[in-house]
Amino acid sequence: MTKLSYEVRPIGTVESPLVDRDAAPRQGDEGSPDAWLVFDPGVSEGIRDLQPGTEVILLTWLDRARRDVLTVHPRGDSRNPLTGVFSTRSPDRPNPIGLHRVRIESIDGTRVRVRNLEALDGTPIVDVKPLLGPIDER
Repeated sequence: MTKLSYEVRPIGTVESPLVDRDAAPRQGDEGSPDAWLVFDPGVSEGIRDLQPGTEVILLTWLDRARRDVLTVHPRGDSRNPLTGVFSTRSPDRPNPIGLHRVRIESIDGTRVRVRNLEALDGTPIVDVKPLLGPIDER
């Protein structure tokens, strides 16, 4: 198998009161505070059609995750059996890409305030995608 590498460039960062991984909620709907997505000015045309009140899928690079982990106890609970990371939402994994379903609350230029984001302050933003319905596949 040929080992290829790919370049992923952050398009912004998360501004959040969450700074401690151990104290952060495991999922966005488990008490996450509102957070800001701060986009680089060079991608402002890409976010121009985002609207408050809509939900999007946010992809982040979990920069503080361990990349050498292949099994975990789900939810960090040692009473749960060891499980392969690809069957879990663990941030620790070979390619620590975060997948977050968030609701846009407001937009101020290249700053987008969202609800239900459990990402830590400073987390790099990789991409944003619309949440598709069963028929809407643009």
